[in-house]
Amino acid sequence: MAHSHNHDLNDNRVLWAVLINVGLTVVQIVGGVISGSLALIADAIHNLSDAISLVIAFFARKIAKRPANAEMTFGYARAEIVAALVNYTTLVVIGLYLVYEAIWRFIEPQGVDGWIIVIVAGFALIVDCVTAMLTYRLSKQSVNIRAAFLHNVADALGSVGVIVAGTVIIVYQWELIDPIITLMIAGYVLWQSWKEGKEVIRMLMLATPVGLARDGIQERLCEIDGVVDIHHIHLWEIAERRTSMEAHVVIDDEHWSAAEGIKSKAKHWLREDYNIEHSTLELERVGTTHQ
Repeated sequence: MAHSHNHDLNDNRVLWAVLINVGLTVVQIVGGVISGSLALIADAIHNLSDAISLVIAFFARKIAKRPANAEMTFGYARAEIVAALVNYTTLVVIGLYLVYEAIWRFIEPQGVDGWIIVIVAGFALIVDCVTAMLTYRLSKQSVNIRAAFLHNVADALGSVGVIVAGTVIIVYQWELIDPIITLMIAGYVLWQSWKEGKEVIRMLMLATPVGLARDGIQERLCEIDGVVDIHHIHLWEIAERRTSMEAHVVIDDEHWSAAEGIKSKAKHWLREDYNIEHSTLELERVGTTHQ
């Protein structure tokens, strides 16, 4: 019952984060239009992406909880990975759009009201911090929520940059700082998307999980009495922190009668030493070949 209550609490946090970001987006767009600040509008667009990413993350978590069935035999856990990829792709598109708009501002500068920028961006920074607190704990449990959380962190940094831009405009009337800050926001967004998105792509491509050495596992299992060789090893993540493995285990003639015991020991080692809960091991006798 407590577990269910915890899920409800987490869902409520995500819902509040969505509502807050939608409201902030409206405020920033209005402020950006009135002040003429591209950086503030850029921050607003990023905030809207925060809200969208959280909605995607929210529904992906709901889908991921569905049990396996005859059609989806692995279950729906990878829905969160797909959602994370969608969110990171969105970040890349936003980053490139901001670069494009900033370059045009260098070509065709526009007047900017510094005070409106500072006031609206200051309010945005407070909201970004609140949203980050709502999703921080969940971000440690899910690559999907982490993508949404990083959306928000990038936006908080964007708000800081916009405040700096507004302050510079007020003090020095240097309006080119606005597109410069926009380029900095875009650069961070693109860098963060690449850094975090790589792992999501690795998971979707069924790559060996980071931190697991295929050769090390092979050597470890070959230490079991009777095991001559391990081959056809495949390691992948069904979902975050759910590693699976399949392999062929070659056993010598002398220990063939104890083959099932050897397999049980190998599975135990995989669980205890490598946190591999699901493993499929095909047993082979020396002199036989299974493809």
